[in-house]
Amino acid sequence: MKKLTIIASLFLMGMAQLSMAADAYQIHLKMPDTNDTMIFLLHYYGKNRPTLFKVDSARIDKRGNAEFKGKDPDFVGGIYVMLLSNRTCDFEFLLNKGDNISMNVKTSKITVDDAEKKTKIEALKVDKITFSNSPENERFEEYVDFLKEYAETEKKFENQLKQAKTADDTAAVRKEAIAYSKKLTNYRRTYEKAHPGTLLANIFNAMEIPEVPEGPHYLEDGKTKDSTFAYHYYKSHYWDGFNFQDDRLIYTPIYDSRLEEYMEKLVVSWPDSVEHESDILLAKAKGTKDVFHYTLWWLTRYVENSKVMGMDEAFVYLVENYYMKGDAFWLTNDELKKYAERAQAIAPNVIGNIAPEIVLPNVITKKQEDMLAEKAKYTLLVFYSPTCGHCQKELPELDSLYRAVLKAKGVKVYTVATEGEEKTITDFLNKDKLTDWTNTWNPDHTSDYHNKYDVYSTPTIYLLDEKKIIRGKRLDHSNLSGLIDMLEKREKEKAKEKNSGKTNQ
Repeated sequence: MKKLTIIASLFLMGMAQLSMAADAYQIHLKMPDTNDTMIFLLHYYGKNRPTLFKVDSARIDKRGNAEFKGKDPDFVGGIYVMLLSNRTCDFEFLLNKGDNISMNVKTSKITVDDAEKKTKIEALKVDKITFSNSPENERFEEYVDFLKEYAETEKKFENQLKQAKTADDTAAVRKEAIAYSKKLTNYRRTYEKAHPGTLLANIFNAMEIPEVPEGPHYLEDGKTKDSTFAYHYYKSHYWDGFNFQDDRLIYTPIYDSRLEEYMEKLVVSWPDSVEHESDILLAKAKGTKDVFHYTLWWLTRYVENSKVMGMDEAFVYLVENYYMKGDAFWLTNDELKKYAERAQAIAPNVIGNIAPEIVLPNVITKKQEDMLAEKAKYTLLVFYSPTCGHCQKELPELDSLYRAVLKAKGVKVYTVATEGEEKTITDFLNKDKLTDWTNTWNPDHTSDYHNKYDVYSTPTIYLLDEKKIIRGKRLDHSNLSGLIDMLEKREKEKAKEKNSGKTNQ
């Protein structure tokens, strides 16, 4: 008899332990009006529909029965969806780890529009779901019924508003609608108190929107009205009901939209603010698997895709303080390496840092030009290609702005041709009369400006101040003048504050 290898033995032991472990869930489904077809078990992951992920499947037999048994040891539960393979019927229910539930789904046939085929097709409508061994799903179905009734009443109010003939009629309908809307809030809050810690209670809590106290609000002096009270109250209480330690909430369609509203509407779009808020959110989620994973992934994607100038600083911050410290436990070493390399490429040229050195020959005079030695109140560092269509349009417009406005503000321009033969570069410069600048190139390919300035496309434009500190990046002719005006305004305000301090002394 052939002996098993150590690896094979360990593998079989693991399989045996897995088979002895309790199922993550068991679902006994009966759909009397459906047979001999596939049905899929799907779950949400942070986002609302159409973002759903398939986790399991089963065949509905000739009697309308199907069985699901989950084996994933990391299963936590959430809002799950059953979907027929022909996509003509689906319904939601709650699923927790260790659940062993039965559901009887009664349906009726309806005709719906098929947008793709532009025709009518036959579908199934869920009329009623009866659960066994799942009190929480029975309560969930009661909530679904309540929502249907609530939606119908809301529609009545909408129709009444359309039919209102006077301002008084409109005001009366709105008053009644606002009063009625509290029924939904009261329903959820009553449920939360009756069934604390359950999945549905935590879902209701996670959906809770802060109610700003009515009435006038004043600053500390008790006299001046606080015009920002509503904003600060709403922001400070925004996450009160969200349980960051419940991984089940990631498997619902709630978190992504709440993150989006908070970061885009309530947090100032500035690297320092985003970094601070990221630390707070990640601290709340610390110790969880799914909530922490989703939060760090979402925040990283948010700052990486941001159009706000300087937000790459926040990307570097997240990589250095979380990814590089082992918190991105779901990534492989190769994936982590890519994040680290990207952050290292960006780090030297984040706004507020001194610009890295560049010394290159002038393409016209052949003289070595040290960019950091350029004497100017502001230096525009421009990376371009003479054959790049965008560069051919942008640089002449930049030159027009330079001659009309920027030169008088003490701006000098230092350009780097990222490619092209000497004649191609000089022909481009002469054609558009871009000869009032310091124009360099890299004929021997010895400069590593690509890495120092993260030049992956052209044109790439940086603004440096008198001390060669980076004040702006990835700019164009449309926003340069405004940025310089803002910097000069800040400079005057600082000088005024400084002088005011001296006077008070």
